[in-house]
Amino acid sequence: MTVRLTTAGTILLEGICTVDDAEPLQQLLLKNPAARVDWRGCEHAHTAIVQLLLVAKPELSGPPGAAFLQDWIGPILSRSEP
Repeated sequence: MTVRLTTAGTILLEGICTVDDAEPLQQLLLKNPAARVDWRGCEHAHTAIVQLLLVAKPELSGPPGAAFLQDWIGPILSRSEP
């Protein structure tokens, strides 16, 4: 599974996160609003995943696993942090 909640309360994004992962991510973010999102293992994130991260503004553990996410998406998400 590419989106899951660890026993420590961190939401992990791993591998290729597709549009099908957006709903589970949204549910986890709603149920765990203070959870940190660890995207160090994320190789690709569908725009729906990125949009959820932009709206929820969770604390991120990174950098992400993919160069594109690190170079282009990471800076956008860091600017949107509270």
